[in-house]
Amino acid sequence: MNGSSTKPPLSPGMRMLIDFGPLIVFFAVNALYPAESELQKALAATAAFMVTMAAAMALSFWKAGRISPMLWISGGLVLVFGSLTIYFHDEVFIQIKPTLVYAMFAAILFYGLVAKKPLLQMLLESAYPGLTARGWRLLTVNWAVFFVAMAVLNEVARYFLSWDGWVAYKTWGVIPMTFVFALANIPMLMKHGLQTEKDAPLPPEG
Repeated sequence: MNGSSTKPPLSPGMRMLIDFGPLIVFFAVNALYPAESELQKALAATAAFMVTMAAAMALSFWKAGRISPMLWISGGLVLVFGSLTIYFHDEVFIQIKPTLVYAMFAAILFYGLVAKKPLLQMLLESAYPGLTARGWRLLTVNWAVFFVAMAVLNEVARYFLSWDGWVAYKTWGVIPMTFVFALANIPMLMKHGLQTEKDAPLPPEG
């Protein structure tokens, strides 16, 4: 019944493959697909994104025996907004998906702060061993603010950049910014009890 209890946790490399592999495929298909228009590239890249996201979720279940709540949210919205993009032949749907993902995560975390419920701790489970309640609260504030900033940046990017520019931003801007932000939190976390034998997770791509 609980297959995850018999399987080891995902390695950092496998976790990165699951979280960011679909985005890399999205970029690669958009860059390499022989199309006469940006819309054709957008549709091909979106279809590839949907397939690889579903594959990433299946891989997570196979390797870890479960799919994290954050991956369920991100993957579900990719499939919904990707389908809308393909059906209506309008790339705007897949472009606003990250904004909604970030806004949803931010709302969940801010609600947890107001309600004094450790929702980030519930989402990430044992990913930060030894972290104190204050450490979890500070981490929650930091990630909530980060998600708000990323939602705003995605809206700015999709309004002012071309389709190719937005795809490049999603791939080569979002991933580095997320890594840098996650690493910037480590000194604060160590002051609040974080045990460093486990690698801290990153949220799935928006």
